[in-house]
Order: sequence, then structure tokens, then C-alpha cells
Amino acid sequence: MTPTSFRAAVPTAVVWDPALLEYRFHATHPMDPVRLDLTQRLCREFGILDDPLVRMISPGIAEDETLLSVHDAGYVDAVKTAASGGQASAVHGLGTEDTPVFPEMHLGAARIAQGSLECAEAILAGEAVHAVNFAGGLHHAARARAGGFCVYNDAAVATQRLLDGGLSKVVYLDVDAHHGDGTQDIFYDDPRVMTISLHQTGVSLYPGTGFPAEIGGRAPDGTSAEGTVVNVALPPQTGDAGWLRAFHAVVPALVRAFEPDAMVSQHGCDTHEEDPLTDLRLSIDGQRQLALDIAQLAEEACGDRWIATGGGGYSVHRVVPRSWTHLTAIAAGDPIPLRTLVPEPWREHVRRTCGVEAPERMNDDAELWWRSWELGYDPSDAVDRAVMQTRRELFPLYGLDPWFD
Repeated sequence: MTPTSFRAAVPTAVVWDPALLEYRFHATHPMDPVRLDLTQRLCREFGILDDPLVRMISPGIAEDETLLSVHDAGYVDAVKTAASGGQASAVHGLGTEDTPVFPEMHLGAARIAQGSLECAEAILAGEAVHAVNFAGGLHHAARARAGGFCVYNDAAVATQRLLDGGLSKVVYLDVDAHHGDGTQDIFYDDPRVMTISLHQTGVSLYPGTGFPAEIGGRAPDGTSAEGTVVNVALPPQTGDAGWLRAFHAVVPALVRAFEPDAMVSQHGCDTHEEDPLTDLRLSIDGQRQLALDIAQLAEEACGDRWIATGGGGYSVHRVVPRSWTHLTAIAAGDPIPLRTLVPEPWREHVRRTCGVEAPERMNDDAELWWRSWELGYDPSDAVDRAVMQTRRELFPLYGLDPWFD
């Protein structure tokens, strides 16, 4: 298949405040908030944040009531205790190498959560059709445990707020290199939420979960949630063609069958070939195309109600700002064309403040083409085998052909 395009200017909310940079574990931690500052600067160079249809959100600190909508009270108390100098609770995943304690841990994570909450509020109030919080996407935070650099799960907060605000069903779609285990944990037994995660297989990458047989549990009232958890566990070295083939072979059909009212997506860009923590081979071109396809799916299947968050991404100068600037532009309905030159003032800022030479263009000049699933299943292809495992688990539950439909 060849790339699709998408353009439809719509009212869009974008979260930004310099205080979001306070979510910083320590000076050498891979999750360097400079990636957020560089993203918002690049968005401004392209005029995205000055668009009259873009409304800026400057989030405060989420109230406990907001956090408790998806997290246990004991966990929130443990985060506050550790942040204020008390003992870090290993039971709650705090004080580890991945998620060390820092003084602004509660406030910083709660501010990110508030940003995604306000995205949901803007959608519910009709003030925006799309919303972006590229500081968010902290998908490893589970109901009662931190993990993988994530303390509070802002995407889950947004999803829960959409439900509490009257929507019947929400799809959470995660295309980070790592499995969205925390969000899956929070909604595993909730038949109103379909969590979908495409990721590098847990056999070779943290957190070691996210296999096709994980398909959902049962709500407290006995209602089955089977079929509302979708995992596509892709092999290391998967590139643009394999990732896009897997996405289109699984996601659109299941989303349409679920009939959601809104979508919350997580766009970790650690799938890129330059990312130091993963083994995938996507390009900026492929990540941009994925964002375009998700935007189109939201328009067709979710009434165009779409909240996009950031997530992982540890090539903080060369990859993250370009990928999430593309995402923000697409959400705002004005995609940046491939091969667009990166503005020289931004490149000079990166050179001067970070000592790094930034890319010259907004793409990697990759050749985007992928085989449609309708062309057939190749059992010798590891990507195809991963896709088939997921289709066999989920498609029959929705009356879909588990083979080639």
C-alpha cells in the first residue's frame, strides 16, 4: 500500500507550559525533558501553536480525585511520601533505576495528568475536536505501581474522564516500542475501553508483557471484557513496512467493530531506528504516516474525537522533536509535507544549547510502501506470524474472518 494523506483543519487543544519540564528524574536519565522543550520550539517555528484554531492549555496540578479515578489511594500516598523525602515504596515500583524518586515527582506527574485531563474536558465541552499532550503518554504507570519512567498514567486519566463525561466506549491505541502495560492493567476488566498496543515483543524488551493471549478480563458485575485488549507483539528489527502492515491488518477492523465514541492514542517515537533503548527500525516518515492513519481512523470511526499523547522517545534531539511536531501538525489539520526543511533558527538553537547537529529535513527520506494484508499471509515472515496470532485471538470474537478478511 502507498501512504495516505489527511488534511482537515479543526479546533485543536495543545498542552504546553514550561513547568512540564520539571518532570525530570536526574541529569543522566534517558527521559530528558529537553525533548519537550525542543518539540514546542519546533512547533512554534512552524507556526502550529499560533494557528487561530489551536487553543493552548497550561495545566495546573491534578487534584487527588483526578488521580484516584485510575490509581489506588495507597499508591498516590506512596508517591507523595517518597517525593517529600520519605521512604520509597518498592512495592509500588518507586526508587528503582528506571523510576527513581525526585522532589518534584508527584507535582510533575500530576501536572502531566492534568494536561491530559484538560484535553478530555475540551473534547467533552466541544471546545476542541482534537487535543495533543506530547508531554503525556506515561503508559507504564499501573493502578498501584510505577514503572518504566512513568508515575501517573495521564492517558488513562483522559480515557476515564471521557467515560465519566458521558461517552459509552473509548479506544486507547498505543504505538510505542514498549507495551502499554499500565493502561492495559487499569482497564483490563472494563468492557467500555479497548486497549490496543503495537510494540516490540516482550520476549526481547521491557516490560515483558503484551502477548496476543492477553485479551481482557471480567468487570465486577460479571460483564465480560474479553476482546477489549489487543496486543500485536512484533519482532526486533521491524521497520516501516512491517509496522504499517501490522497496523492496517489488525487495528482498523477491530476499532470499527468496537464502535467507540473517542480515541486516545499514545505516540511513543522510540520505534525509530536511532532510538538507543529499542531494536526497531522505523523512520520519521513511517511515524508521520502512522499519525496520519490514526487521525483518519479517528475521523471515520470515533466521530473525529481524538486525544494524542507523547510517550517514549530517547533520541531527544534528532528524533523526538520532529516526530511530535508532525503529530501536532496532523492533529491541528495541517500536516507538514515530507522533505520540508527544518527551520534554521531551531537548528541553531539545538547546536548552541545542546551541542548537537540537528537534521536538515523533517523526514528521513525513507521509501514508504507496505504489503496490504489482502495480498496474503506469509508464514515465513515473523511480522506476519505476529499479526496472525493476534487476529486468531481477537477477530472471531467480533465475527471477523481470522484469516484474510
